[in-house]
Amino acid sequence: MDTEPKPEALVEDFIRLLTVTRDSEDGFSGKKQPDGVGRVFGGQVIAQALQAAQVTAPDGLEAHSLHAYFLRGGKEGVDISYDIARDFDGRSFANRRVVASQIDDDGSARPILNLTASFQKPEEGLAHDDVTMPDVAPPEDLRSDMEMRRRMVERAGDRMSEQQRALVLRPRPIDMRTVDRLHWMNSEPREPRAHSWFRTVAPLPAIEDNAALHRAVIAYASDYTLLGTSALPHGLSWMRGELVGASLDHAIWFHRPARADEWLLYATDAPWSGGGRGFNRGRIFNRAGELVASVAQEGMMRKRVKKGD
Repeated sequence: MDTEPKPEALVEDFIRLLTVTRDSEDGFSGKKQPDGVGRVFGGQVIAQALQAAQVTAPDGLEAHSLHAYFLRGGKEGVDISYDIARDFDGRSFANRRVVASQIDDDGSARPILNLTASFQKPEEGLAHDDVTMPDVAPPEDLRSDMEMRRRMVERAGDRMSEQQRALVLRPRPIDMRTVDRLHWMNSEPREPRAHSWFRTVAPLPAIEDNAALHRAVIAYASDYTLLGTSALPHGLSWMRGELVGASLDHAIWFHRPARADEWLLYATDAPWSGGGRGFNRGRIFNRAGELVASVAQEGMMRKRVKKGD
């Protein structure tokens, strides 16, 4: 019997995950990932924090950038609270500061992320695009990353635990199709550049009805593949247990509206790594070749020391 969830159901659950609940004027809570294991995905916390900030933004103003710092790893299975500070409301711009917290074992609130989002009233202005979309294979010619994950699990055999297999093969609401070989796909050092297409596996509400949701989905997906770009020159991978890592900060600039249920190209590069950290950049394009968003992230990246070494 086929128990694979339907794409529409996956996206419905995904929308619920990214829809925060208002508990007070400036207090929100975010749902936990169903069947989540281990540490909360950073993109989820960023997307939920952005959603909370967007709810409190003045009417007519749209998020154009966010800057976040990861303080601690969040735990799956525990709801996340989001507290808003309304630092600035102007005629054209506004600013919201968000603290994401989880209740610790001793009952105290434990901050896991600080995020600041800036909002602007849409306006006409001087415009230029001095960037060319990379010339890569279209998504229709590529295999999904889920297919690649299944093959990896088959090759790994007994080297992967049941928990590891379940995590790797967990159905995802976002379809990723990679042009290159990501860090978990091979162990040969290569240049620190990667290109992946992504979109939700089923349609989202029309962008005219919920542009904030499309921005939140893009924010969520922007945490995929990014930190791993700085691992490529070293031929190492978190999935093979060769690295220890965590995102330290994350920044996004939204340049123009884009549908997250239509193919977007995520082009990433990592110009530097050192001192136990890797620095990564990302550019997101629509199918027309227009730059939709820019991303930057630094993360901790250390070679795992095996016992006895």
